[in-house]
Amino acid sequence: MTTAAVPAGRRMGLVDAINGRYHKIALNTFVVIVIAHWVEHIVQGVQIYALHWARPRAKGALGYAYPWLVTSEWLHYGFALIMLIGLILLRPGFAGRARTWWSVALWIQVWHHLEHFLLLLQASTHHYFFGQKVPTSFIQLIVPRVELHLFYNTIVTVPMVIAMIYHLRPRPAERALMDCTCAPEKELTSSAA
Repeated sequence: MTTAAVPAGRRMGLVDAINGRYHKIALNTFVVIVIAHWVEHIVQGVQIYALHWARPRAKGALGYAYPWLVTSEWLHYGFALIMLIGLILLRPGFAGRARTWWSVALWIQVWHHLEHFLLLLQASTHHYFFGQKVPTSFIQLIVPRVELHLFYNTIVTVPMVIAMIYHLRPRPAERALMDCTCAPEKELTSSAA
């Protein structure tokens, strides 16, 4: 089934379009956002572990230019929210194994988003949980913030990548359930095995 085969009388909405004819461009845009976020975390890791900068000074590439922005919980919460919205909006475009892995990434991001929401709440109210002097998430009581967010981003990104691989190389039964053109038709016959 393709997007062109929308039943008569049924209007195609934004979510249908994003998961149909615009799925590839929407997915690619989402991937660019994810990669940009990864660049920030990698630069911050290099600043800490390779350049031996003190943690308060290591703010990534964006934070180097705009330190006030990176210390804002709004930036971190905003990205967590964009990730959550992207995972939700793009999910209907996935089928079969790809949808399963995308859903795994989505549920992990639900937790990650909750942690960022609690950090934002603490920063906004100046009421810090667990007797801490700064906003602190649950797992941050055990794992330092930089490493924790590298971990969170890894465990969200890995199932996303697996989902995209399965999405671009679907089995014939999975391809029949897809409304997008992400998987080239000529690859379908060679990946049928």
